[in-house]
Amino acid sequence: MKAVRLITEYLEVAGHKGELEGPLFRPVRNRVTGELNKSLHPGLVYQDIVKRYGTEVGITADVRGFCVHSLRATAATNALAHGADIAKVQEWLGHADISTTRMYDRRRWRPEESPTFKVEY
Repeated sequence: MKAVRLITEYLEVAGHKGELEGPLFRPVRNRVTGELNKSLHPGLVYQDIVKRYGTEVGITADVRGFCVHSLRATAATNALAHGADIAKVQEWLGHADISTTRMYDRRRWRPEESPTFKVEY
């Protein structure tokens, strides 16, 4: 499975493959306490990773809709587009109602997913 292979490669490079009880994703540096054996802070993931790399490729706060919510919708849409069960995506996102998960599914806004492109004459 691709995900298992990629996580295994990450753990080898990160240097904590054998530490099964610790967090999967950890800080590279900690300027406050120096402790690295802890989970990444969610706010810093967005601030230091998503926004930083987004800026590097030209996605800034000026881009309409670029936020944590849009990233959740993108992840959900990508999972559904690659065959994930919508009930599993619902559980993953923590939605109580499946209709909320359907709102996250942005495939209908992709022209190539439109029924118009599926009709053959």
